[in-house]
Amino acid sequence: MPELPEVQTIVSDLRKILPGLKIMDVETDWKKMFKNCSFENFKKEVVGEKILAVRRIGKNILIDLTDNKTILVHQKMTGHFLYGNWKKESGKWLGKEAGAIRDDPQNRFIHLVFDLSNGPLRSEASKQLALSDLRKFAKVLLCPTDKLSELEDINKLGSDPTAPDFDFNKFQERLAKKKGKIKTVLMDQSVFAGIGNIYSDEILWLAGIHPLKQVSSLTQEELKSIFSSTKKILKRALEARGTSDSDYRDPSGQKGHYQEMLYVYGLEGEKCQKKDGGIIARLKVGGRSAHFCPVHQKI
Repeated sequence: MPELPEVQTIVSDLRKILPGLKIMDVETDWKKMFKNCSFENFKKEVVGEKILAVRRIGKNILIDLTDNKTILVHQKMTGHFLYGNWKKESGKWLGKEAGAIRDDPQNRFIHLVFDLSNGPLRSEASKQLALSDLRKFAKVLLCPTDKLSELEDINKLGSDPTAPDFDFNKFQERLAKKKGKIKTVLMDQSVFAGIGNIYSDEILWLAGIHPLKQVSSLTQEELKSIFSSTKKILKRALEARGTSDSDYRDPSGQKGHYQEMLYVYGLEGEKCQKKDGGIIARLKVGGRSAHFCPVHQKI
């Protein structure tokens, strides 16, 4: 599933492209992704509206439109937005131009296409915004912009660890009285919005904390180490434009680069990069995999 660095990369790229364009048409072959209205109503409401802004809250992508409307998209496990040019043949959307969008298999599962006012409709010169989603789990909502805070998708989210005001005091407050294993709590979106399986492993490896360690047993120094590591890992991943170990691609269809820089995630059986003699191990935590070094991440 795309986590904070992947979603933010998509948002940052689309923010340079979409504002000022109008939605001219919308097509889908998977109406089940529209959760709080029918696709027909969604189309009626958004066609003709101008895109004002693109932003992120947690793992949600928000596209603000005129007339107090916001499209919320959660890409779920395998979804990612692409900006390019497609044609429909035999019921499938195919990329028109040579390159990653057309040629990378991970970009071929197009199930939602927005035609935009950046050229003659569906011409060679025009570009479209499309959602590729292999598993078809992505979710789309349409909501009044001024009512977003009333959505459970928004109001149940915890703090954003990349926010300018996210300091150690706020980090400590979010963990106060929390019960459970630190790996699980880091991935709890009601505690910290945006951290998932990949970056929780990376954070705990850098902090030297075992994923099964109980939050209630963490010392002040350990908490400071996790906080510092959270900031460092997310910054590093953002600069690398995310992790493309599986489905994730940026809006141009390109891979991120953090998979080339991983410390621990997915590296079971390899030597620990701290050169402490440890061999990366994997265990299950709440149904999810956790990768760690048994030498410097002791429980």
